[in-house]
Amino acid sequence: MGARLNFFADPIAGRVLNHFMSAGRTLKESPLPAATQELVALRVSQINGCAVCVDMHTKEAAAAGETSVRLNLVAAWREATVFTEAERAALELAEEGTRIADAAGGVSDEVWTNVAKHYDGEQLTALVILVSFMNTVNRLNIITQQPAGNYEPGQFH
Repeated sequence: MGARLNFFADPIAGRVLNHFMSAGRTLKESPLPAATQELVALRVSQINGCAVCVDMHTKEAAAAGETSVRLNLVAAWREATVFTEAERAALELAEEGTRIADAAGGVSDEVWTNVAKHYDGEQLTALVILVSFMNTVNRLNIITQQPAGNYEPGQFH
């Protein structure tokens, strides 16, 4: 299976992707915990069905020391006992922020209040941008049918 577009060969896509890569690096350097970043990126990608990003973030998280138990339970985090309250709040924000059309008004005040209890201003800003960023990247990959399975940790750093 081949992709509909080769982002790295297209001059417009290449320039835009350079900005995306820069934004991604800025998020990685934010004070939002790295484990939370990977869990949120993985959950958003699972919801959207983006195989490329599920592959990437599962492998990146594992390479950073995340356990297979936690990675395997991200999709069922509500019933799992392996996530902190802060991680659970971030995952809930990720779900509501990804499924915006499912709820009138987008992210509920209850979810926002809960996540704001666990993260300071910079972390919360990074979390909101990460959810939005992942939704954008997921859509680019899905629309162009980017193939998954060959990602190597550190490939895009």
